[in-house]
Amino acid sequence: MAKILVVYYSSYGHIEQMAQAVAEGARSVAGTDVIIKRVAELVPEDIARKSGMKLNQEAPIASPDELGDYDAIIFGTPTRYGGMAAQMRNFLDQTGGLWVKGALIGKVGSVFASTGSQHGGQETTITSFHTTLLHHGMIIVGLPYSFAGQTRMDEVTGGSPYGATTIAAGDGSRQPSQNELEGARFQGRHVADIAGRLEHGAGERGPAPADMQNPTETTGGTAGQP
Repeated sequence: MAKILVVYYSSYGHIEQMAQAVAEGARSVAGTDVIIKRVAELVPEDIARKSGMKLNQEAPIASPDELGDYDAIIFGTPTRYGGMAAQMRNFLDQTGGLWVKGALIGKVGSVFASTGSQHGGQETTITSFHTTLLHHGMIIVGLPYSFAGQTRMDEVTGGSPYGATTIAAGDGSRQPSQNELEGARFQGRHVADIAGRLEHGAGERGPAPADMQNPTETTGGTAGQP
């Protein structure tokens, strides 16, 4: 059974909705175990409340150490200046121990996102993850053009080959559209299908490469260090 984690950060609930749709799509694939978790908030609670941030999200807090327990990880984040949110960056920066062990090598990684406008970082926010995922040796999966909704011209919509996205508007007033949610479901199904095929065809995982067992010899000793 393929184990899939949907892990996200959401300030105002847009990415939370997308995460639920991604998980729904993944669960539609037989033989999958799908869990939704979120990363910890870094904004002080009093400031978050004054800012109207959504603090009553049901998903439990994820630990970076648990990522190695899954066959596929689907990450979700709002944009911050065309890149991932600091909360998600902070989470990923705690995965040095997993890198040293090679714990994520060969696992599927995928990303979905939200922005305030059509051109506010829809693609760069997703690609800001890819460098980290590639350093972990993950297999990156996006949203293929077999999801025809990303080519619609009759409405404003998120979504690209890089992954499902939603447009929240500058004030956060726009909620994910049905087309955007369907893109998220499609991405979840697509990732689950690939993870299942890899899981069924996987043999015994070999040991971590030599440079992972002793990273100081080939990486300057910086992996996993503050």
